[in-house]
Amino acid sequence: MSGWACIVIGSGIILSSGPSSMVLAVAAPISISGVALLMAAIGMGQTEEINHDEIHAWTPDADLLPDAGGPMFRVDTTLIAPMKTSILCGRCGNLEVLNGPKPSKYICHECEILLWEEE
Repeated sequence: MSGWACIVIGSGIILSSGPSSMVLAVAAPISISGVALLMAAIGMGQTEEINHDEIHAWTPDADLLPDAGGPMFRVDTTLIAPMKTSILCGRCGNLEVLNGPKPSKYICHECEILLWEEE
């Protein structure tokens, strides 16, 4: 993306300004840098494959979270099917994993505190 942006910016400076050595001195290095960045990006190897088993086995650390005027909590939802949602209560450190997306209301089963309720 940065390579394309540099090429567009450099070309835009050259095309929008009149012929001047100052314009060329600024725009040419930007455009050449964009081409170099683009070539470097094209030459990069493939990234690693996503391991679906690792994603489904992941859970956050069961740590206590500081109170900030109310109960703190952490909600993580996987985007890869089957969806799982992990809910960490910051007061007691209870970690619960639910199947499906984030529920509209949740009460911690350990400390019985309402963590959220959507309207």
